[in-house]
Amino acid sequence: MCDILNQIWSRPRAEWTRMLREELLPAIADLVVEELLRTLPAFSEVVERIGRSEAEMAVEHGLLLALGYRDTTPHERKPKPLPVVTPMPSARARQALFDALTGDRPVSEIGLAELSRDAGWPLPDRIRAVVLATPNEAPQLAAALGHCLLSAIGGDICLLIPEVGPQARPALEAILRGRAAVVGHAVPLGESASSLRWARRLLGLVPVRGGPGAPSGPQVERAVFVDDHLSDMLLLQDESLARALAARWLRPLEELTPRQSERLEATLLVWLESGGAPEAARTLKVHPQTVRYRLRQIEKLFGPALREPRTRFELELALRCRRLLTQARGLRPRARARARALGAASPVRPLGIAKEARVNGL
Repeated sequence: MCDILNQIWSRPRAEWTRMLREELLPAIADLVVEELLRTLPAFSEVVERIGRSEAEMAVEHGLLLALGYRDTTPHERKPKPLPVVTPMPSARARQALFDALTGDRPVSEIGLAELSRDAGWPLPDRIRAVVLATPNEAPQLAAALGHCLLSAIGGDICLLIPEVGPQARPALEAILRGRAAVVGHAVPLGESASSLRWARRLLGLVPVRGGPGAPSGPQVERAVFVDDHLSDMLLLQDESLARALAARWLRPLEELTPRQSERLEATLLVWLESGGAPEAARTLKVHPQTVRYRLRQIEKLFGPALREPRTRFELELALRCRRLLTQARGLRPRARARARALGAASPVRPLGIAKEARVNGL
């Protein structure tokens, strides 16, 4: 660029305008377009529609107007109609589309199509929700994911991303590595609210890394996928029924002390899941004889019905329900503390037009 400027200053003043148009402006326009492509994902869609050369000509046109030139046709170029560049989608339009996809009220296909056009976000056939518990990472994550919609709900940063098939999971895991994030199950576009709901629900069942109220024990260091916990989510569709199931089948344990009951519940569940005392002992990190002793206690409490397949199935469901309910009960105070702390730090809904535009790549 300095060489071009030196060349201009070395020429007679009468040639400055020609040099400006022929050499300086094209070089600047190329740099501007390159920078916009690098920093604004939405701009790449514009370039794909109109072509790189037309985008550079549009930038030259704007520069000439800014410099006060009325005749803004680049020198010695064939006059071309200036390309019509679609305005960048507003953050409000993207928020409206997000709300329509995740809200309780059904929206017609025509209505969704209009919102999609206003937001500049083509509607995919299938979609996934991603819930991030740490809002300060939202801009980087949105930029890394690229084509996504973003909003904040109840202290959680929520994103909608197109589902491109199971082969995309490794790439998604790499992007989310080290973040406290949960990825919802893939659903048809009209069921986006379901993917978001269960992703948020699972986030409430796993200890998240960092943040207010975070536990000191093992925590999430990589993305958790609802796909890997579908049976747990199914059991927790109705907590009242889950509690009733656990109370009915685990009644024989009520006469024990809490410590005894907890130990026998853990042993019985691991034994039912693994199918044998040695396997259960390895999981529990105890001696096989300890497992066998506990199993004899369990058989005295539950009787011969423990040998029936249906009883074993119902017991496993009941034990899993109780474990999930206990996890949920223990993590809810931490989740409330996290939400209060995040809310005190900065409002999370709405994000604000300026911030929302930044995290959407605008």
